[in-house]
Formats: sequence, structure tokens, C-alpha cells
Amino acid sequence: MNGTDTGFVLISAALVMVMTPGLALFYGGMVRAKSVLNMMMMSFISLGIVSVLWVLYGHSLAFSGDSGGFIGNLDMIGLKGVNADSTMESFTGNDISLFAFSLFQMLFAVITAALISGALADRVKFGAWMVFIGVWVTVVYFPVAHWVWGGGWLSQLDPAVIDFAGGTAVHINAGIAALAVILVVGKRVGFKKDPMRPHNMPLVMLGTALLWFGWFGFNAGSELGVDGTTAQMAINTQVATGAAMLGWLIYERIRHGAFTTLGACSGAVAGLVAITPSGGNVNVFGALLIGVVAGAVCSWAVSLKYKLGYDDSLDVVGVHLVGGVIGTLMVGFLATGGTGGGDQFLSQAIGAFSVMGYTFVVTWILAFAIQKTIGFRASEDDEVSGIDQAAHAETAYDFSGAGGGAAKAAVATPAAAAASKKVDA
Repeated sequence: MNGTDTGFVLISAALVMVMTPGLALFYGGMVRAKSVLNMMMMSFISLGIVSVLWVLYGHSLAFSGDSGGFIGNLDMIGLKGVNADSTMESFTGNDISLFAFSLFQMLFAVITAALISGALADRVKFGAWMVFIGVWVTVVYFPVAHWVWGGGWLSQLDPAVIDFAGGTAVHINAGIAALAVILVVGKRVGFKKDPMRPHNMPLVMLGTALLWFGWFGFNAGSELGVDGTTAQMAINTQVATGAAMLGWLIYERIRHGAFTTLGACSGAVAGLVAITPSGGNVNVFGALLIGVVAGAVCSWAVSLKYKLGYDDSLDVVGVHLVGGVIGTLMVGFLATGGTGGGDQFLSQAIGAFSVMGYTFVVTWILAFAIQKTIGFRASEDDEVSGIDQAAHAETAYDFSGAGGGAAKAAVATPAAAAASKKVDA
């Protein structure tokens, strides 16, 4: 067992784990105050559900054997046969710990499911969301991960699809799934009528910082070892993200007349998304180009929901689907080392659009089935009053003690005292 590479993958897995709480903060700050806890829990619960399903059968379906290029088998159910001395040698020729690899891939599955939640802010039942996550990773994520990384049909194309760290399996997958679900559950009450601005931009910025930090593990860690490609992916991650932030802000300034904090955060995430599939196969100039294109195009794409009438609450479609497609397709032409060109672009297009087609159809059927059985959409009363109280019996912010004794002491008239008692009641 290679201790250095195994240690690096374990550290990278820890960084990827931090991304899910970072996503919870990012999404939580973007919603209204009455549903911030629910939004954060929709990300956080994925750590519980998907982690359990991964060790039970997810790893086996994604990375054990191959059935017609579509799915693995159940030979490694419950990580059967894996022990402290097991390495990837017999599977991929890589001598890192098999436990380390499984943990790393588990956390990819966790955040992929969590990404979808941002499109559904304010309006779904938490119990139904939990059911959705469990079934979705089983019938969508595990097969698609096998297609790309587990020896499935996309890795068997000539040339094989380039997806270094998850453009197809993670971002296109989550983005198109988000679109399918929101078409089933419908728009928020007051969409395009009521102001639905982020309630806490510092929270959004903190979440963005944690995502950016964790993304080095997500991207560079996907080399599964320490070498030149690891460092190449790391620096490309940084420069593409910076370029995308600038691209988004420039487009936003030209189109809307301001450089917004939300635009800077969204642009950074768009760049992180776009470089994910491509960063290990392009030089820094390719990374800069991918980043600036992703920033500008994703900034434009998020406005489509108002024109086309679908309510993607936190722009999962505009950032993750569009950004994932940009990175997946552009690497077809920008890949270095003689791998880029028309044939590679064709493989990239096949990978992107096959995942979009499969995931959209299966996710729509799943969401429709949940809606017609246990109900996916929260009641209108719960949505208007706030999902936090309805689903979790909690609120993010308690203002009941605001004012305190000093404020009460300042009451000078009987009328004011009576009014104060009514407020307390």
C-alpha cells in the first residue's frame, strides 16, 4: 500500500466532506429567513442517507464488475471482502487503500444529491425529500458513476469520455435532475411577484469559501495520488474559478449595472463546476478560457428561468447544468497531450447528453411517483408561514428577547405599557 497517496486521498475526502456543510451555508444564506434551517437540512441529511446506502450497496453497484456497461454488481455488497490491507491494485492497478477510495467516492455521491436541493427551496416536504434522495442515488447516481468511472459504457468509448472529477456524473447529473423535479413540484407561491432575495449574504460568502476550499480535494484528489497532474488540476481549479468570478461580474455589470456579492459567489461556483471535468487535461490558458466562458454564460443562463417559467430557486440549473456542460464540451477541443479534437468532442457530447437524457427521464418519473403517493409538495400554508417551523419545529433566528429589560424600563405612559404587554403576550 502506498502510504503517501493513501494519506492524500484521505485528506482529499475530508475536504470533500466539508463541501456539503459549505453547500448548506451557501444555499441557506440565499433563501428567505423563514426557511433557512430547512434549506440547510436538505443538504445536511444527504451525509446520513447516502453514506449508509453507499457502504450497503452503492460502492458495489458503481465499482464492482460490469453488467452490459450500465451497472456494476452486488459482489461487494456491504464492502464485502474489503479489509485494512485491501488496495485498489486488483481493480485499477492503483495501490491506495480501497477504504480510502470508497470514502472519497462516497462523499462525491453525498454532495451530488445535496446539490439538487437548491432548486427546491421553500416548498417540499422534508420526509419526501429524504425518500427522494435514497431512491435517486440508487437508480440515477450509482449507475451514472459506473458509466463514467466504474468501467461502464462511457469509459469504453473510443476515445473515452474525459471527466476528471465529475462534470457528467456530478454537475450535469444534479443540474438536469433539479430541472426534472421542479417541473413536477411547480413554482413557489409568489414566484415572479414577491421579493425572494437572499436573507444573509455573509452566510453565502462563507459557504462559497468553504466550497472553494473543499474543491481542491474534490478536483486534485481525483488523481488518487500525488504527482504532476495533481498539481496541474489544483492550479487550474484556482485560476478557472477566479476567471469565472470576473466573467460573471463583467457580464452582470454590463447587463444590470452593478457588481453584486451574490454574482461574485455564483461566478466562483460556476468556475469550480466547469473546471471539474476538464482541469486535469488542459493547461492554465485553457483553464482561464473555460472559467471566463462559464462565468459569463452561467450569468446569462440563470435569467432563463424567468423567461421560460420554471422556478429554479437557487439557480442549480443555470450554474451546475450549464457549467457542467461547458466544462465537459470545451475540454473536447482544449485537451492537451494530443487528446483533443473532433473525435474527443463527439465523445464529450455523447457523455453529456446521454446523462442528461437518462437522468431527466428517470428523475421525472421518480418525482412524479412521490408526488402522487406520499406527496412531494408542502402545503401552501406551510410554505407561506415557513418550512422551518412546519417541518422542523424550529426557527433559525429567535428575536423574542430583542429589546430586553432596558427597553421595557423606557416605557413612560400607561398606554405604552399596555401596548408593551400586548407585544409580550
